[in-house]
Amino acid sequence: MDRARLRLIGVPTDSHSSFLRGAAEAPPLIRAALHSEHGNTAAESGVELGIDIILEEGGDLPLREEEGDAAPIRAAVSEAIAAGAVPLALGGDHSISFPIVEAVAAAHGPVDILHFDAHPDLYDNFEGDPRSHASPFARIMERGLARRLVQVGIRTLNRHCREQVERFGVEVIEMRHFAPERVPPLDGPLYISIDLDAFDPAFAPGVSHHEPGGLSVRDVLAVLDRAHAPLVGADIVEYNPTRDLNGVTAVLAAKLVKEIAALAARNNR
Repeated sequence: MDRARLRLIGVPTDSHSSFLRGAAEAPPLIRAALHSEHGNTAAESGVELGIDIILEEGGDLPLREEEGDAAPIRAAVSEAIAAGAVPLALGGDHSISFPIVEAVAAAHGPVDILHFDAHPDLYDNFEGDPRSHASPFARIMERGLARRLVQVGIRTLNRHCREQVERFGVEVIEMRHFAPERVPPLDGPLYISIDLDAFDPAFAPGVSHHEPGGLSVRDVLAVLDRAHAPLVGADIVEYNPTRDLNGVTAVLAAKLVKEIAALAARNNR
């Protein structure tokens, strides 16, 4: 049986960030944590990178921090899909999810999105920027790129975002009501987007927007373990190394790479 293939694509941009920048520095640090001698290549299920699933290196995209950057992001994702690999993007800020999902949906049709975040990222226009990292899912939903959007860990819903949730029919599991079994099953094709500020800052201090009361690492792994749809793409975003402590958030991001790879190895058969 052919092994599933995952392609890491570094997307070093934070030009659409609000409050703080720094996420553009993240991709090489996540890779360094992934390949560090402090750990090994096995996910918790026993799936091993390079043995049970092929992990390809797509390098960091040569972005210019300008509006034209969306085109090379879409191109890199399209190339990975055409080569038979599942694209896994390492951000970068959350604005990258929009061009990535554009490319994934062009290949697979509208997707089901499982989105972990403290914030819904549904602003119609945040601080005058419709491409803000606070707006990617508004752009995705208004263009019909997703059939379902399920958001997990949300704990910052203001009035505008609640209106956007209603407008787009988003399924929100707010953190105050969270339990893994409350996350609905998705049929796929499945896209996973993990903003690291979904985690409580105790687990992920290296993010720009600390929001207490978040998910634990075990919470997120429990949700991923329940996902059984074919994976067609994923991103891990918003790691800000300027705020990290002893690299613990980079290590968490690297662990998520392994667990997403294990999910693909299990589901993409």
